[in-house]
Amino acid sequence: MKKTHWIGACLLTCSLTMLAGTTTNPAIATAASDATLKQQLLNKYKNQVPKEWGESVTGVRTSLKTTDKVIALTFDACGGPHGSGYDAELIYYLRQQGIPATLFINSRWIDANLQTFLALAKIPQFELENHGTQHRPLSVNGKPAWGINGTANLGDMIDEVLNNHRKMEKLLGHPPKFFRSGTAFYDEIGVKVANDLGENVAGYNVLGDAGATFNTDQVYNALINAKPGSIVLMHMNHPEKWTAEGVKKAIPVLKQKGFRFVKMEDYPLLSLR
Repeated sequence: MKKTHWIGACLLTCSLTMLAGTTTNPAIATAASDATLKQQLLNKYKNQVPKEWGESVTGVRTSLKTTDKVIALTFDACGGPHGSGYDAELIYYLRQQGIPATLFINSRWIDANLQTFLALAKIPQFELENHGTQHRPLSVNGKPAWGINGTANLGDMIDEVLNNHRKMEKLLGHPPKFFRSGTAFYDEIGVKVANDLGENVAGYNVLGDAGATFNTDQVYNALINAKPGSIVLMHMNHPEKWTAEGVKKAIPVLKQKGFRFVKMEDYPLLSLR
């Protein structure tokens, strides 16, 4: 056993319009328009000082807006030296059971698992979303969470969202709709920046595996206590851990209780504030 946002769309459209006719090279046009977009965001937020910090600051979507007996299972793939694994057993089980899920993918994980990413993108029951570029909390001043330093400044914050947004857009043929930062921590400026770049910030209200540290029974207990409209946070990048076993143990029980499973894009979302 194995242990869009309207503002962002408008800014980008304006940037592309200003650059029309200046070059015939699409790659150059994208780089130039993103530089313009970044500068606009720098100007917009340069004098703002954050007042909030945490996992459920203003604007973070933490549940589905419904009383239906549905649960959104979400799985992060964090990437990096200790986080680029792939839990094939977990994904196989979800596929075998026809269970939809939302997968939050970090840029480094994509680089390490490109063919797997492309294969997952072709499976309709999965929704692939943005888990950042360097797996950092979104902070304008480097504030850390869980031992990971946040983005150092506003420019780094923009890059953390935008660079992986562009990578996924190129690979998927469409932009991601949701963003979850590394550690799921933000200040409220980070949430606004992600919104301006066309993504809603996806939180959670059920901690499903605590960074893939929960054992099988802990994962099971977290899942079976989910409520209608819950968003569950788990991980798919640690095949050596217990997430898959806990999920496999909990799913039949949840089905017996009358729950079904959905992607985040299937329902409107609620925030605590």
